[in-house]
Amino acid sequence: MVFKKLLGALGVGGPSVDTVLQPDPALPGGPLSGEVRLRGGGTDVTVEQISLLLVARVEVEGNDEEHDSTVVLERFTVGGGFRLAEDAEHTVPFTVTLPWETPVTQLHGQPLGPVLGIRTELEVAGARDKGDLDALAVGPLPAQEAILEAFGQLGYGFKSADLELGHIRGTGQRLPCYQEIEIVPPAGQAHAVNEIEVTFLAAPDGLEVVIEADKRAGLFSESHDTVHRFTTSHHALPQADRNAEVDAWLQQVIGAHAAHAAPYPYAQGGGHHHHDDHHRSGPGTGAVVAGVAAGAAVGVVGGMVAAEVIDEIGDAFEGDDEGEGGEEE
Repeated sequence: MVFKKLLGALGVGGPSVDTVLQPDPALPGGPLSGEVRLRGGGTDVTVEQISLLLVARVEVEGNDEEHDSTVVLERFTVGGGFRLAEDAEHTVPFTVTLPWETPVTQLHGQPLGPVLGIRTELEVAGARDKGDLDALAVGPLPAQEAILEAFGQLGYGFKSADLELGHIRGTGQRLPCYQEIEIVPPAGQAHAVNEIEVTFLAAPDGLEVVIEADKRAGLFSESHDTVHRFTTSHHALPQADRNAEVDAWLQQVIGAHAAHAAPYPYAQGGGHHHHDDHHRSGPGTGAVVAGVAAGAAVGVVGGMVAAEVIDEIGDAFEGDDEGEGGEEE
């Protein structure tokens, strides 16, 4: 048994921890199972509380700059109140329920871009230590996958996906951040719209879908002419019906955009989005959103493969405790 994180805040000879998550991707609003494995250090200690923190790297905008920060999306208490003897091993199994709005990190096994993690936090002898950190894979709900499939079958291509700190006005959003999935239209639609951004806000009773055309100032701006909100069911529908549903949404969004948008001096497919420089990727930019008839997978974002994303997650979250602490309340 390998323990990846020695609890340094508890002093030399303190306990160590390793958290193991279920191997399969979790789903928004679904269960996440695993176990926290503890090994006692040089002395007996009382483990007062074991917490799991669902953390995400998000983009924060301000003062014409963007930077990444770590945000705690949810905190779960999974154990505590027991004595951990010297050199003893103790395992705490857990099953927690992820928030319905948990961002989707992969589609058909390919990473979309957002990075989520589960951080294990122990309280021992009044000291709190951020121990193990594990990458968390989250797949789409069936309705989300079917909607992305519909975009693909309608000829739209995946560009990028990111998490942004903030709240979308007029929605039922509960988490402190939201996920934007950027897609580009087929050639025949490029004259009408350069880019579509899709945000899923899932809830137990249905799915809210926010679609924005050619975003400029962002969802916080006063101009909401091209931001549309739709609701749909979690119930399974024939893919043809999903395609028709999404096509109707797009006709409404693109029609409103054409009616309100001022002329803009961007070439077809030009990069006017304020995130383009950060997210412009190589071979994956033109990939279809979802596997269509041939079962093609989503293009790899920025040339990164899943293993590299997992390897880098530790670096992504380290050194950001100050930003994280502000979100833990």
